[in-house]
Amino acid sequence: MAADKATISRPYAKAAFEDARANGRLEEWSRGLGIAAHVVRDRRVARLLDNPRVTPEELAQLVSSIAGPQLGDVGRNFVLMLAQNHRLAYLPEISAMFNELKDQVEGVADVTVTSAAPLDESQRHRLREALARRLKRQVRLHCHTDPGLIGGAVLRAGDLVIDGSLRARLERMAYELTA
Repeated sequence: MAADKATISRPYAKAAFEDARANGRLEEWSRGLGIAAHVVRDRRVARLLDNPRVTPEELAQLVSSIAGPQLGDVGRNFVLMLAQNHRLAYLPEISAMFNELKDQVEGVADVTVTSAAPLDESQRHRLREALARRLKRQVRLHCHTDPGLIGGAVLRAGDLVIDGSLRARLERMAYELTA
């Protein structure tokens, strides 16, 4: 995400989060913002965002009607405010930041696991539990495969990276032998 998009999106995400948290509607806001973000990513809608013949109110109505009841009245007003400020295109970033704030409060960590071979359910379960103990949070795993790792896995959780791949071990060994 570009720094300017993050700078512009952050206050909107925080405002939405504070309202959702105060009213016990974190999940509804998360779903509504996610759907609204998906709507503005659609190329047909994205073209309308810069069209001077389409009013902010029409854009807000379009996005709100597709996003559905998850937004509620406050969410629809939020979308209208974004439209009036020409910020609807920032909904994907706002949604992502909202979900980061939500995950922090709920004690959830997203962990990306890239392994040389697909992990079975038992391996995922053991890995999820070990990471939950280490991170002291609930863990949401996102698993991918990369045969180029040769063996092992690489785990990423925010700034934490654990590279247990055979490829990394071989690269370290080659470096030590040539140093």
